[in-house]
Amino acid sequence: MKPIALSLLLSGLLLAGGAHAADADQVRASHAWIRLLPGALPAGAYVTLENDGDRPVALRGAASTVYAEVMLHRSSREGGMSRMSMVDALEVPAHGKAELAPAGYHLMLTQPKVPVKPGDTVTLTLRFGDGSTLATDFIARPANALDAGDEHADHAMPAMDHGAMPHGH
Repeated sequence: MKPIALSLLLSGLLLAGGAHAADADQVRASHAWIRLLPGALPAGAYVTLENDGDRPVALRGAASTVYAEVMLHRSSREGGMSRMSMVDALEVPAHGKAELAPAGYHLMLTQPKVPVKPGDTVTLTLRFGDGSTLATDFIARPANALDAGDEHADHAMPAMDHGAMPHGH
């Protein structure tokens, strides 16, 4: 096959149905915050994800340069017992939203490489099913916090390497 014919064939295949926006391009993150717990206890990260796209997307996890490990978990209550389990993905429905919140889905953050204190901003890179990512700033809050706080409503940023070390906010 001649190079021009191959190029036209590949272009046609992409136009026929293979081309769509990356999952991260369809998602907006807001109300992103981290609940810090005392000592070496893991922190919990929470965020609201809104999908503006025409198809569902799956949050598969996250990464951090500040925390050694970031895992997607779900808390639940069964028979009066609280349980927590790791999950592979959280679906964000088309034209809908999914919330990571206390007592539900959350990101568990373990082994901070540097001390994180209330008021610090930590960037977590959210990872979606198609491999795309969304770097999102999370504000660190004390253990007794219930939400992100009013002044920190939207912390999503374009995916890029911008030195995700915590800093005062």
